[in-house]
Amino acid sequence: MGFMQKKVFRAGLSLLLAFWVGFCGFCQPALALSDEQKLVAQVWRIVNRTYLDETFNHQNWASVRQKALAKPLKDDQSAYSAIQNMLQSLDDPFTRFLNPEQYRSLQVNTSGELTGVGLQIALNAETGLLEVLAPIAGSPAEKAGIRPRDRILKIEGISTQKLTLDEAAAKMRGAIGSSVTLFMQRDKEEWQVQLVRDRIALNPVVAELRSFPQGKSIGYLRLTQFNANAPMELAHAISSLEKKGADAYILDLRNNPGGLLQAGVEIARLWLESGTIVYTVNRQGTQGSFEAFGPAMTRDPLVVLVNQGSASASEILAGALQDNGRGTLVGETTFGKGLIQSLFELSDGSGLAVTIAKYETPNHRDINKLGIKPDKLISSEPITREQIGTKADVQYQAAIELLAKNSVVAGAA
Repeated sequence: MGFMQKKVFRAGLSLLLAFWVGFCGFCQPALALSDEQKLVAQVWRIVNRTYLDETFNHQNWASVRQKALAKPLKDDQSAYSAIQNMLQSLDDPFTRFLNPEQYRSLQVNTSGELTGVGLQIALNAETGLLEVLAPIAGSPAEKAGIRPRDRILKIEGISTQKLTLDEAAAKMRGAIGSSVTLFMQRDKEEWQVQLVRDRIALNPVVAELRSFPQGKSIGYLRLTQFNANAPMELAHAISSLEKKGADAYILDLRNNPGGLLQAGVEIARLWLESGTIVYTVNRQGTQGSFEAFGPAMTRDPLVVLVNQGSASASEILAGALQDNGRGTLVGETTFGKGLIQSLFELSDGSGLAVTIAKYETPNHRDINKLGIKPDKLISSEPITREQIGTKADVQYQAAIELLAKNSVVAGAA
């Protein structure tokens, strides 16, 4: 090998060794991460891979990771605080960290029962205030007269502006018979209410066959939540009502705050022969869709009742039935939550909810912060649970009148 060749070879080898040493110097800290740092890094990777906003709220997401790992994390709580600070920089109340207890509670909330006051809550993205989506039917909160859009300012004297969504929910849960004090606001009125915690039943379906003018019958279905059991329970209810001779249906989604996306899709399929149910749009702008493939369980006329407490999966279902011409919407403009979260289980049993997509109705309506406007707008004063579906329920009566005008229900061919 000539002198020049040796010189080039040694220079190349030196460059290669320098790169290798530099690369290993970069990698070494990752290999030496503590368990707490690994948890923070796991959250960062999930958000980096799946979060809807590719600008990460107009910030350098890599530098957020670097900052989060810069300080020593001595225990779980310090790791959780670092994660929460990291997520707060996204300014998205729906992308949130859940400690192991909160994660287990959320799983129960979508599948079984819980003990608490019976409030479905959300953070208003514009005001940052904790709002009531809806009280659960028959719960202590509903019996106390709490309504959708009421704001919870304090829980046990602690300002909710200092709490995450899940921390607020955890403070309202507790043993049966114990009490919790809430400081509430409605418009400009403020008041304090003490609620006694109870077991909250999460059976999501109420079904009744009711008489109708001209000797016809209406199947009245009230769906209170889109939990894992909702599609099967509603399918059983429709089947039973069909056998009993229902000629038309009222599907009541009022004060239904949503739940599982898949439950909303499966319930739409019970009513639709074909057509798109919902489009999902990720950060790349890629559209996915869920379709109905039939057969529907019934082709009978359908009116859907909605109000300000109808949110998320309720809006997916209402939008699908409206855009496909399958049902007529009656009531008030819905809540306007058009974002989809995915739930991830983390290495220590905690959880992470991440906004991964937005959804659009079959006609490509983006309803986030806008809601879905009903075909027939009927405002209503607050009524008790016992008055729902009675003569005191003006929205229900409007649905009855609408079905009475339908030629199929009236007996025409």
